[in-house]
Amino acid sequence: MVLQRVSDRRLGVRFRYGGPIADTYAMRIQLRCKLVALLAVLAIAFATGISAASSDDLPAKTAPKRLLYVGNSFFYYNNSLHNQVSRMLSASLPKADRDQYSAYSITISGGHLRWHDVGAYLEAGIGSSSFSESNEIVESAVPYRFDTVMMMDCSRCPYDEATRPTFREYVRKHSETIRSKGATPVLFMTWAYSDKPEMIEVLAREYLKAGRDNQALVVPAGLAFKRALEGRPDLKLHVRDRRHPSPEGTYLAACTVLASLYGINPMGNRFTADLPADVAEYLQKVAWETASD
Repeated sequence: MVLQRVSDRRLGVRFRYGGPIADTYAMRIQLRCKLVALLAVLAIAFATGISAASSDDLPAKTAPKRLLYVGNSFFYYNNSLHNQVSRMLSASLPKADRDQYSAYSITISGGHLRWHDVGAYLEAGIGSSSFSESNEIVESAVPYRFDTVMMMDCSRCPYDEATRPTFREYVRKHSETIRSKGATPVLFMTWAYSDKPEMIEVLAREYLKAGRDNQALVVPAGLAFKRALEGRPDLKLHVRDRRHPSPEGTYLAACTVLASLYGINPMGNRFTADLPADVAEYLQKVAWETASD
């Protein structure tokens, strides 16, 4: 692995300066010892092949290599959430590692979770072929299997009392189906409508409960929306219909997926979806703080 630039703080070696001038010789001895310690750590990193990069810059060991998004228009707005996450992921990884990660998205406009046949998706051979540089279909030499499925329900389904039991039922059913196919279920928490901010209390409660009940990670996009708007009420995270995401909203959701599901800090990521620099930086920060709570 490539040894990346490291700081003394990340390696646990801190240089402290100060004290009386008379202690200059002692300070030099102390500094020399700490430099030796730093060099020893670097030597071990080279010898063992361990990268000294911060863990915030690398995918978690449980990060999905082959991810399937299952949802509705909240996913496909703004050229699709999975495309934005993939571009952020590519900007975070060495070029040699990028081909290890892929994602596909299956969405139904206005779709409920119960409308999706997740078992069929996992047996359909999705991802088993691709296009070459000459636009020819190339079949994969080995079967393509998803290792993770991230799903969401309709934006009101966990919120409304009438549809809440069905939300709980199909999270359970689909989680069981996903595990039976050798994959891991993940839930994507949606956000409140711009004119109904109180929705997030119920949405968060229901998604987090469903996650606990089904041992599934929850990506807290809805809570990230709430935090972002509390800090900057001027931001427009929704389009005119008050529920679908604006480009800023989709970017915030992508940052939250990167932080929660892949364990990568989005702060400083080069992909900004053409947003103003200050907006992108703020949304990256909010996503990381929300995922770290």
